[in-house]
Amino acid sequence: MEDACLPPPRVVIDRIRPEVDNGRFAFKRIVGDLIEIEADIICDGDEVLECSLHVCHGESGSWQTTMFECCGNDLWRASFIPDVIGQWHFFITARIDSFGTWLRNLHRRHDAGEDLREALFAGSLLVAQAAIQAPPELIPEIEWLAEKIRESATPTVAAQPRVAELMRLYGDRRCEVRLDPPRSVQVDRPLARFSSWYELFPRSWGRAGSHGTLSDLAERLDYLADLGFDVLYMPPIHPIGRSCRKGRNNALTAGLEDVGSPWAVGSSDGGHTSIHPELGTFRDFDRLRCRAQALGIEIALDLALHCSPDHPWITDHPEWFRRRRDGSIACAENPPKRYEDIVPFDFHCEDWRHLWGALADVVWFWIEKGVRVFRVDNPHTKPFAFWEWLIAETRRTNPDVLFLSEAFTRPKTMYRLAKLGFTQSYTYFTWRTGKQETGDYLVEVSRPPISDFFRPNFWPNTPDILHATLQEGGRPMYKVRLVLAAIGSSNWGIYGPAMELMQSRPLAAGSEEYLDSEKYEIRNWDLDNPESLAPFIRRLNSIRRSQAAIYLGSPCVIHPTDNDHVLAFSRYHAGSDSRLLVVVNLDPGNRCLTSIVLDTDALGLAGPSLIRAHDLLDGRIHQWALNEILVESVPDHPASVFRLSADGL
Repeated sequence: MEDACLPPPRVVIDRIRPEVDNGRFAFKRIVGDLIEIEADIICDGDEVLECSLHVCHGESGSWQTTMFECCGNDLWRASFIPDVIGQWHFFITARIDSFGTWLRNLHRRHDAGEDLREALFAGSLLVAQAAIQAPPELIPEIEWLAEKIRESATPTVAAQPRVAELMRLYGDRRCEVRLDPPRSVQVDRPLARFSSWYELFPRSWGRAGSHGTLSDLAERLDYLADLGFDVLYMPPIHPIGRSCRKGRNNALTAGLEDVGSPWAVGSSDGGHTSIHPELGTFRDFDRLRCRAQALGIEIALDLALHCSPDHPWITDHPEWFRRRRDGSIACAENPPKRYEDIVPFDFHCEDWRHLWGALADVVWFWIEKGVRVFRVDNPHTKPFAFWEWLIAETRRTNPDVLFLSEAFTRPKTMYRLAKLGFTQSYTYFTWRTGKQETGDYLVEVSRPPISDFFRPNFWPNTPDILHATLQEGGRPMYKVRLVLAAIGSSNWGIYGPAMELMQSRPLAAGSEEYLDSEKYEIRNWDLDNPESLAPFIRRLNSIRRSQAAIYLGSPCVIHPTDNDHVLAFSRYHAGSDSRLLVVVNLDPGNRCLTSIVLDTDALGLAGPSLIRAHDLLDGRIHQWALNEILVESVPDHPASVFRLSADGL
């Protein structure tokens, strides 16, 4: 509370960076990052300011203090390194440093040859006043220093470091201002910033013609590890409803042998905390998880918060669902689409507290089973308040849990979900196909202020999305989209084996649905197909792991080209000297020769006139003159990932 006897403060703390919505939400970083806090801190007049950064992990109440440094033009900067994951908090204090102002002016008077007696007397009073706030054992020392300053004839005594230290600790702080409320930083483990996801349906990974099990999948995980993926994402593994079950290719009527959509969660065999009997048991799940862990792979489960009409909750908790006028439970809809096999929850029903608690129990159940990564289905169709509460409650006791938001919706809604706590987010990457729009999007999501809260995860395909470019562009376009996703974002994923085997037949003209979609049937994949893009994908993941510019999330920079179909962008991390230039032909079926103008400052290459460019995809090494860079693209090699260095390095 402010002292009514004191005048209004003269110091202003303004424009905090980084900051999300004036501190309403936490910005995001990774454990071990150097976090720099900047602020414009100003005061009328010409006084010296003292500004401090106070940092605390979680609710520990243990605040650490670091002094700000002025970088000129009233810009102040301080930093800290979070050493544990979880939410960190910080606030800023600033005050006029009366002693520092006096000491600076004392030196000026001394340099000008002035008589210092009056000034030294005034300074001794400032020092003596510090004894009021000091502990008893320091009072004699402070009073002695005050007397020595008053008796001196030069700034020598006043300029001693011990005097400055005591004044910093016990000087007058009645007019100090404080940034309130404190700001927050969500500090995650490294997988939050750098991950490679592989999505698959475990029922398609068994013996030919049979329903695969989790144990079958455990035996085949070497395939994923060999490709370099570190997250295995499986659609829901729960029992699948029989009522309104979808048949092949989303047919409204299912045959007796049709397996249904995994997203139709729940049957007489159980709900969200059960495993589909044909996939196996919890022992099989634990075997899969342990096998994945041994290979450096984490299991990500789908959090699909809705039910099939056969879910046990339909009977046990009918109050949790919306009903039509005739009393029947309403199915999910996105007009004109209807999802007859899915029933949404009513998150604002009268019993909403118990509903929310039951859904949180689902998350905690799987956390106890060893799951630390969740892909969340359609979070934009559930209340914002629910996600903010659920994620905060989860992280309170399990700060290592990560959430991927699958929300293909309006941009501001996607961004709001990220602010609310989602660790990573699906993006519009799949639909950014032109040169200008792709380049703009790469820059948008890789730079502040967006990158302070939004971690993009690029997917060139999903079980729901077979983009027209992949339907029509053949093998060259698959390579282009893979390169853009893998190098354009530090988090990426593919739906396989549909991607590496280049499944490109749509359900119908103009549709993004796959023909014979794996969502509704078991597929038999030929992983040994000689035409597979698996070696290409393996190479991309190897490049990603070797280049700090990618795994540390460096921003993208677009470089001009003279071809409307050729996009060139770079990522550069100065600390490791990791420089990548990516050149992709967005019309990959045609050969072209493109001139590129490099922004050498953005790449830290302003000095040399010659640079070496090592194409990490085909192994060729080029030497370029910076004023004449030409890159050739052919259908067999429609994209290049160059590692740049000064010539001879």
